[in-house]
Formats: sequence, C-alpha cells, structure tokens
Amino acid sequence: MAVKDFALPDLGEGLTESELVAWKVAVGDTVQLNQIVAEVETAKALVELPAPYEGRVSRLYVEPGVTVAVGEPLLAFEVEGATPTEEPAPTPEPSRGTATADAAPEPTLVGYGARPDSTSRPARRARPGLAPASAPAPSAPVGLAERPRATPPVRKLARERGIDLATVTGTGERGLITRQDLDALAAPAVPGEPRPGASAREKRIPIRGVRKATADAMVRSAFGAPQASVFLTIDVTPTTELVERLRAHRDTADARPGLLAVVAKALCIALRRTPELNARWDDAAQEIVQCDYVHLGIAAATPRGLLVPVIRDADGLSLADLAGAIRSLAETARAGRTPPAELVGGTITITNVGVFGVDAGTPILTPGEAAILAVGAVRRQPWEHRGEIALRDVLTLVLTFDHRIADGEQASRFLADVGRVLADPAAVLTMI
Repeated sequence: MAVKDFALPDLGEGLTESELVAWKVAVGDTVQLNQIVAEVETAKALVELPAPYEGRVSRLYVEPGVTVAVGEPLLAFEVEGATPTEEPAPTPEPSRGTATADAAPEPTLVGYGARPDSTSRPARRARPGLAPASAPAPSAPVGLAERPRATPPVRKLARERGIDLATVTGTGERGLITRQDLDALAAPAVPGEPRPGASAREKRIPIRGVRKATADAMVRSAFGAPQASVFLTIDVTPTTELVERLRAHRDTADARPGLLAVVAKALCIALRRTPELNARWDDAAQEIVQCDYVHLGIAAATPRGLLVPVIRDADGLSLADLAGAIRSLAETARAGRTPPAELVGGTITITNVGVFGVDAGTPILTPGEAAILAVGAVRRQPWEHRGEIALRDVLTLVLTFDHRIADGEQASRFLADVGRVLADPAAVLTMI
C-alpha cells in the first residue's frame, strides 16, 4: 500500500489558483479512476476534478472555501500495488517549488480525466526544510513566488478577518505565516466580526473568483483602450412580429428564436460590411488583426458574477442554430458549468441589458475586442409610423468601440446596419 498525493492540476488559460468549493468524497471512501472527487472554482468557471487513481481517500488537506495554488496538494490516496512515495508532510500546505527535479507532472485531468494506461507519477513533495539529496530544491514558478507562505486554514482565517497576507510578517519556519501572527494584529477572534475601527453595519466581501477576474478585465479594458460609444433608437416592431411567426413555424418552433438571436444574426451580417469592428489591437506587433470569423461573446449574468461565453463561428450558424447556442450557453453559465476554454477567444460581444428593464447603457469592451453591443429593453410607446403616430415596439442599441481600431464613421455605419435589419428584416436581401 502506498500513499499518493493529488495536487491541484493546471487548469489551463493561465489560471494559477482555484478555490475549493466542495468535496465529493470523504476520508475513508474508496474511489474509482476518474470519479469526481472535488469541485473547484477558478476565476472563470466551476470545474469538477476527477480522481487520477483508484484507492482509498486517506487525507483531505484543504477545507472548502480555501484558495489553493496549482501544484499544492488537495487530498491523499492509499493506492494498492504502487511504488511507495514519501509520506505526506505534517502541515496541510507545503511550500511551493519543492518537487524533485526529475518528478513527472500530475496528469492533466480537467475535462477528460486520467488515462487508465497512464504510468506517470505525481510530483513528490519534500518535507519542509529538507531538499532532495539528488538536487537542490528549484525556485518557485514565475508569478507565484510573491504569494505569502501560509497554510490553507490560515489563508481562510485571514480572508474572514479581512487581512491582506502580503502585509503580514511570518514568524514560523522559513517565514511561514501562522495563526498567532494574525492574532498579534489585534484582529477579532470571531470570524465575521468587523476589524477595529470598522462599522458593525458594514459587510466585507472577499474579492475573488469571477468578481476578481471581471474587475481585473474591466480595469485593463478601461485604461488600455480609448473607448467611445454611439447610440441608435429604432422601431423593431417588424422584428418582434417576425419572432412571433418564427416561434409558430414548424421549421423553427423547436428552436424558439428570440430577439437576441435576431440581433446576433444582424450583427454577423453587419460585420461583413464593416469588418473593422471584428478585430483586435496587437500592441506588440503594432498591427490591427481583422478576423474573417465571428466568435461571438454573449454576456450572461450568473449567481457567480458576469460571464461571457463564446459561440465559435457564429457567422456560419443559421438563426435557429444561433438561438439554440444562446439558450444552451446561458443555461450552462447559470449552472456554473462553463468550461474555461469557452470563456476566451471572442472577437465581439453582445450584452442584453434589456432583460433587466434597462433602456440603454454604455458597456466596457471585453479586453482584446474592438466592439461590444448593448441591447436595451423593448418598450411599447408612441412612434412615428407611416406619417402617423402609433404604438410601436422601440428599443435602443449602444455600441462601444475601440477608437484605435475603428473611427466614428465605421462604428456608426455598423450600428446603422444592425438597426436596419431589426427595423426591416427584409432588408437582409439587399445586404448579403
């Protein structure tokens, strides 16, 4: 019988840490290869982790709510017939960068699970203070070395008390931050109480997960690209009437296309006439990269925060297929099951603020994109129609664009084309 640790694997997309949301197993459970053992939250999505071994769970290193860096241990297995590995260290969180130089990396598990025929061994962890005899302990990976050293329970306690570990000097072995170090700061002993000087009527919410990723992205976008917006208010009664007919038609009834699907189709058509809006700014190469495909982001409000799943090659989809894709990605996003790979690579985004009863808004660009289109609420209101005043379905579109990539004329022409399709769907025949 050998003990093997399972460390947090590299989840891809540049993610260096994840928060443990829930354990799906307990100490003493016998698990099968690829059985889901834990659920973690990255800055982009909830991810299920499958077991890389068959065996008995002998130890859980981390409590739910604790943030773990890639390469740090999550749990230990007792595995039959395997070569014994070094016993786990007594502390729940060993320091990073202590794997032996010749150790094989953990298998990449997310989305596929471990390969049954895999013979790779997980990286072994050296005991604190001891370097392997065969080689000196390598330095910590780039980007992680600055992270203060503390065990997961201490990290959790610091978050509960609102303490930034970067401001704490650790008194433990090799600078490890201990609970006593936090207590010495005169923080309250009961989690959830305000810090000294804070109002009892204030609530402190840790900035992490999707909220942290969104905040970082918005700051990069707002200060990294000069942004301007153009507005267009139009009569979309022909489109709302078309949607009703499509929902009753036998060929499209199952797809149930809505206004958002029609907007997405109109956007794809308009991009053919103004490709400058389907582009990105490559600062390193000093080039504007225009895309001859449309990877369409659809902003989705979820309990975890704002996500922007991407529909690949949306310009090649029919209206019914677009409607199905939008509905599917929205359901997956709200359930927190969107894979990280589906949240990157967009070329342009639609955000539907109308579902919240909002008439208009000026959205901030998704980093790396040249434009984002906000769709307001449809209002039944008096409007000029055929020389008279009539009650019509009216909405406002707002386009925010990167003024380095496109100018006002191009942005206005693009927005006018989207509005033209919504005001008169038959106009598509003259545009394609």
